[in-house]
Amino acid sequence: MITVKDVKDARERIYDIAHETPILLSEQLSKRCGNQIFLKSEHLQKTGSFKIRGATNNVKQAIQKGAKHVTTASSGNHGQAVSYVAKKYDIPATIVVPENINNSKLNAIQAYNGHVEKCGTTSAERLPRAKEIAVENNGVYIAPYDDPYTIAGQGTVGLEILEQVNKIDAIVVPIGGGGLLSGILTAVKETNPNIQVIGVEPELANDTYLSIQNKKITPITGTTTIADGLRSNQPGDLTFPIIMKYLDDLILVSEDEIRYAFSFVLERMKQLIEPSSATTIAAVMFNKLNQKGKNIVTVISGGNVDIGNIQELLLTSN
Repeated sequence: MITVKDVKDARERIYDIAHETPILLSEQLSKRCGNQIFLKSEHLQKTGSFKIRGATNNVKQAIQKGAKHVTTASSGNHGQAVSYVAKKYDIPATIVVPENINNSKLNAIQAYNGHVEKCGTTSAERLPRAKEIAVENNGVYIAPYDDPYTIAGQGTVGLEILEQVNKIDAIVVPIGGGGLLSGILTAVKETNPNIQVIGVEPELANDTYLSIQNKKITPITGTTTIADGLRSNQPGDLTFPIIMKYLDDLILVSEDEIRYAFSFVLERMKQLIEPSSATTIAAVMFNKLNQKGKNIVTVISGGNVDIGNIQELLLTSN
């Protein structure tokens, strides 16, 4: 397991690339939820998501060890981040993406000079292929979540939250492979264990929920959730023990709840966030935390939305 020192070291390593993102507030949202709701706005981060943090930490250390080529597997955001950092250091990057990748994420990867290979629709299909390409090209595989450097980089979100918000009662985090959640858990629980950290998954991508229930990693088959950034089929070997050790609760949200939250944030707050990010807003809007009068931070993990598909993401009957 990583430690809070690893997260602090990562912060020093990534400071020249990753932004410190702002905390946003909405009086309407807070009133609706009966809590003071803070939004940690990683959709305003470089490359449009928190993934730049772990990617920078990981790619930098790989280059320091002599890497001349990097590969990864990604549903989009991690691929963008790896491509961006690789381009900055003038080394090639190959990104293995799902066949049904969001067009905005695909376009961004290519804009950062990432070479794209499509493979299947699940992380179980694209992860092995990315590792194969790394071997074929004498390169280095940059894990999207199941790697100490990636986890530590994502944990810097937690350090910033602790500095930006006073008297935090709970932090709500979306779960894909668990890199963001396990990094935040490490940063927060090793600093102030009294702060609750609560994970959120779509009902249609409940692999971490099932794994916690079964007390062992439990894969699921492919998922059709609109939260495309959370379509991992199982938690990581490194992330899952951290989640089991520190997580206070895990909440599931429906597709309609995600759509409602996405629509609310777009209409009332004028912020375009990914459905993956909207899961945390859905959790507080539908009172899944069973808390009132608390200070709650929701992590908005990214904002890379295909504008051609926005209508499909809206719930217009709210």
